[in-house]
Amino acid sequence: MGNRYKGKKCLVFGSGVSGKAAAALLLGNGAYVTIFDENEKNDREALRASFEDNERLNIICGTLPEEEKEKTDILVLSPGVPLDNPVVKELSERGAFITGEIELGFDLSKGETLAITGTNGKTTTTTLLGEIMKAYSAGTNRSVHVVGNIGDPYTLHAPETTDETITVAEISSFQLETIHEFKPRISAVLNVTPDHLNRHHTMENYAAVKKRISENQDKDDTLVLNYDDPITRAMEKDQKADIVFFTGNGVPINEKRDFVHIIDGGIFYNERRIVDVDEIRLLGKHNLENVMAAVAMAVRFGVPDEVIRDTVRNFKAVEHRIEYVRTFKGVDYYNDSKGTNPDAAIKAVEAMIKPTILIGGGYDKKSSYDEFIEAFDGKVKLLILIGETAESIKECAARHGFGAVIKAKDLRDAVNIAYDNALSGDAVLLSPACASWDMFKNYEERGRLFKEYVSSL
Repeated sequence: MGNRYKGKKCLVFGSGVSGKAAAALLLGNGAYVTIFDENEKNDREALRASFEDNERLNIICGTLPEEEKEKTDILVLSPGVPLDNPVVKELSERGAFITGEIELGFDLSKGETLAITGTNGKTTTTTLLGEIMKAYSAGTNRSVHVVGNIGDPYTLHAPETTDETITVAEISSFQLETIHEFKPRISAVLNVTPDHLNRHHTMENYAAVKKRISENQDKDDTLVLNYDDPITRAMEKDQKADIVFFTGNGVPINEKRDFVHIIDGGIFYNERRIVDVDEIRLLGKHNLENVMAAVAMAVRFGVPDEVIRDTVRNFKAVEHRIEYVRTFKGVDYYNDSKGTNPDAAIKAVEAMIKPTILIGGGYDKKSSYDEFIEAFDGKVKLLILIGETAESIKECAARHGFGAVIKAKDLRDAVNIAYDNALSGDAVLLSPACASWDMFKNYEERGRLFKEYVSSL
């Protein structure tokens, strides 16, 4: 590590939360910074005013001038900017060093990093592990930061870190595309199922990007993998890090690896019982997997079993992830707005124990919905669809013989339709199986509006 940025001409591509945090960190480390955004309608003056230290700051919106391309030494990408963007490709060909906000944050921070990736469950696992590490560090001089795809950018907290800091990071596939020296002490790949294929194009590409979380780890580091997912299990090959598996199906005979597993109603680390399953407040089998991953990482860090046990017992669902909203006229309402792909929505449907009215649909990521429809399995009594994918999901449902489908004009309309059709003893679940960008800023806005509409019934 060290300051490779002082005096360099750095172009930050993207003016959102990640881009602004990256620019501030670069300015604080002596770089000359240009923030570039292709949206020419951005308010340049408001953006500039948000930086106290802006003497070495330039802001460009719309088209990047030729002279700016010529002088760029380092290009820092926000997660939403793909590597095949024409500007990125041109600057790469010109010899600029291409990196990302996660790599920048890691490069300019101190302490130890615990990093989690996977298609689904990242936020729940990261939040739980963050709570465990905070409980472990309470009363000591160790600070804990929970960063990354979960909310706060890595770069936002980098200046506050010390050698004693523990950083727990949720890392997306987009962020892993631009790492170089990123080296967590402990990493985890929770699962890999089809998602973001509009960006990664093939499952092989997507899985390869996920595997990059461990590419710089060595024998003193730990990689936690899901034994029950064939793609993540295969990631054991060619690893330098020590492997810990987690499984809900029992430890295979003659397996010599360390395992977190479920047996006799408890979650065990090898032979040590960590917590009873019936003490866990989270719904669904997938959440037991998330707990097992967090347990594996915490045990490997050296957290005492009782600290892990107490934190897991008291941990509640993350906002927007099968989050209980209210019971009204005998109907339970759940917000799973973070179900942004079919596999995540399948897990939410599987967690339901009552006849369910499901609200789905949204931005089209070119996903297949066949397995999503098949997972209804007599549990979903009505499917209400919104957004770009409404018609394609309806057609898919028809191919599978599911005809109880209503298209709504927007989310508020969908909530009202659900209310009109729900009977006492039913559940209403928002789990879209799609991203939110066609109708909302992000899945958080979609989830908050759902809760608002449900609360106003």
